[in-house]
Amino acid sequence: MLAIWLAIAMSVLDGAIANVALPTIAARLHAAPALSVWIVNAYQLTITVLLLPLAAMGDRIGYKRVYLPGLAIFTLGSGLCALSHSLAALIAARMFQGIGAAAIMSINAALVRIIYPADMLGRGMGYNALVISVSAATGPTIAAAILSMGEWPWLFLINLPIGLAALAIGCKCLPRPAGHGRLPDYPSALLSALTMGMVVFGSETLARQEPKLGGPILLCGLVLGILLYLRERNRPAPLVPIDLLRIPIFALSIVTSIASFTAQMLAFVTLPFLLQSLLGRNVVESGLLMTPWPLAVGLAAPLAGRLADRYPAGILGGIGMSVFAVALFELSLIGSQSATFDIVWRMALCGIGFGLFQSPNNRTIIG
Repeated sequence: MLAIWLAIAMSVLDGAIANVALPTIAARLHAAPALSVWIVNAYQLTITVLLLPLAAMGDRIGYKRVYLPGLAIFTLGSGLCALSHSLAALIAARMFQGIGAAAIMSINAALVRIIYPADMLGRGMGYNALVISVSAATGPTIAAAILSMGEWPWLFLINLPIGLAALAIGCKCLPRPAGHGRLPDYPSALLSALTMGMVVFGSETLARQEPKLGGPILLCGLVLGILLYLRERNRPAPLVPIDLLRIPIFALSIVTSIASFTAQMLAFVTLPFLLQSLLGRNVVESGLLMTPWPLAVGLAAPLAGRLADRYPAGILGGIGMSVFAVALFELSLIGSQSATFDIVWRMALCGIGFGLFQSPNNRTIIG
């Protein structure tokens, strides 16, 4: 588990650091905020495009044979990010880094499922959520500390020792389950990647008020998504498990998971700009003000994971999602005159709700 924790901690830490440092990186590279967001978007888009194909590859050739190359790519990509001297170069390096992150994230839950017995799966997911939340909690503070003493490339260089340690431990200790060995479904993998990429990129382009470009791209993505559905719905071993979506509890868990992560990412990308531009807080203060959110997730998620092994996940997840929604509404009310305490308790409440929801929900999905 140590290799898994190091790998997932590195990928989450990188995302948290990049979000908080986005205004600073944009200023250093003389990039407009709307374009600098692609430092985050390119990374997330690459993960989205490759997540399903890499998960299917892990099922076919074995999880370890996807996970370890992903670790190596992510570590190398971190070095390339640090060496970038322009916005275009940094975005390209982030896309390369996203390939490794996709390999790590697509296999992570499967490895947890293999390592933990069924009656302790909720606990395993809770510990996994704890590592994720602690990494996210320390990310803003680490970013603030690094930027107060050095330049932004050091934000990515800290991944190198973590990545090398995870690789060394993973090569020796990770389980090596055999894959099913069936021939890869290249058409489905291509359709999946194109669908995800075009839908996300088309939506983002529309958001930048470029309907002549964004509209056709989004429409093409939706058409390809329909073709993917028609191809996958009756296959015995589909790349996209459409058949699982016919199970009501699974479909509900997936939809609510997408909704919760969308809400969290919207907040994490915009909050640094809000805190630094509107509220006038510096980088260090912004990092510290964002820390209560993931820290609260770290406290709530393991507790929720243990409770999910004993009580209905629907009740626990419903309570968590309700708290999260109320907390997000409260967070939207902060203004230029808001005191530090008013921001902190809202951030913490968001984290409590998110943590209470994620562990029971993830246990349901994996189970």
